[in-house]
Amino acid sequence: MRALLLLLLLPALSFAQNDMWADDDWDDEEATRSWNGFFEGAFGTRLNDDPLVQNRNTLEDLRWRLESKWQPGKTTISLKADAGYDGIEDDWILDARDLSIAFTVGGEVDFRIGRQVQTWGTGDLVFLNDLFPKDFVSFFAGRDDEYLKAPSDSIRITRYSPVVGIDLSWTPVFEPDVYLTGERFSFFSPLAGGNVAPNPPLSAAEPEHSFSNGEVALRLFRTINGREFAFYAFRGFFKQPTFAPLSSIGASLRQPLGQGLFNAEFVYYDSRDDDNGTDPMLPNDQLRFLLGYEWEVLPRFTIGLQYYLETTLDYAALLDNTPQPQYAPDEHRHLLTNRLTYRAGRDRFTWSLFTFYSPSDHDGYVRPVFTYRHSDTWSVTAGANLFAGRDEHTFFNQLQDASNAYVRVRYNY
Repeated sequence: MRALLLLLLLPALSFAQNDMWADDDWDDEEATRSWNGFFEGAFGTRLNDDPLVQNRNTLEDLRWRLESKWQPGKTTISLKADAGYDGIEDDWILDARDLSIAFTVGGEVDFRIGRQVQTWGTGDLVFLNDLFPKDFVSFFAGRDDEYLKAPSDSIRITRYSPVVGIDLSWTPVFEPDVYLTGERFSFFSPLAGGNVAPNPPLSAAEPEHSFSNGEVALRLFRTINGREFAFYAFRGFFKQPTFAPLSSIGASLRQPLGQGLFNAEFVYYDSRDDDNGTDPMLPNDQLRFLLGYEWEVLPRFTIGLQYYLETTLDYAALLDNTPQPQYAPDEHRHLLTNRLTYRAGRDRFTWSLFTFYSPSDHDGYVRPVFTYRHSDTWSVTAGANLFAGRDEHTFFNQLQDASNAYVRVRYNY
């Protein structure tokens, strides 16, 4: 895939030199460059033993980040790469999060080609129309929140217009989530009737790496009188096993309301290989809704609330055909989230508490985080990932033995 990206970048670089794209040339004396990054050490450990996972620790990272932007004329070449060592997986970290070229055609159409992190939608840590890959292992282990969004090799085209903006993303080769495999955290298996940690780790067959299985995501957007409207469409795959074919259509709204900001989002998931909901090995069609509100209650103290509803369609067919109906999801899954953020000492101290609670699943997830910024270069972050619940098969409670505390020390340069 990297070879394919180079082939895509070469003509883009050639086109970018054409006078019809920009008045500036590629003379090295005119190009601007910037270099920055960080060194980080991170350590995390479980609060309880998991009898299925030998290593009590959940995070043992030494990481070096290099970021650079090179701007020859009106073209931007971006690099954001990590190198280091992951002690849990006993392997080297080599991760390009951004390796892309961006340029503008005709003054209103932006192109970005290469490896990049993509995101859209209105949810805070709750994703409906954002169907780009996620890294849940990093998120649950205590890495920085930026690592929840995983990169993909994509071509993104954005056209800005006073009538309607268009955002189109094509990922030629399918990119899955980084999902639970049993290597760092055990997970619930309906076939086993409990948690498992396979050795070797779980590795599911992905869709064939061909252009015919590429993923396309579309967003139409416009702002009217301070209200941000968006329409979404997607054709690709679910990002976790069994990687079933997925199409979706949705919409969102974000606007000022009272002293804060209100958002609403909706999506319909079409599980293309299971239209009748009779195959228990494939996801059913779903409707998902989100309502959110965020406001500053006091100076530097912000509260964000969300209500999320996930409705499984063809539910009777699911119950009739699944061999383990006791582990079937609720027909209507409710989720409440709450984010509290307080900053003090000229933003040197930041306290954050994010909670997930599902009244239908009777489980929850709590993320307290404290960050101390000693200077522009040194900072320390400490936090925890706390899981609890009633039933062993629900999403958060399956990770109860994964509850952990962590600390990260970072030096920015």
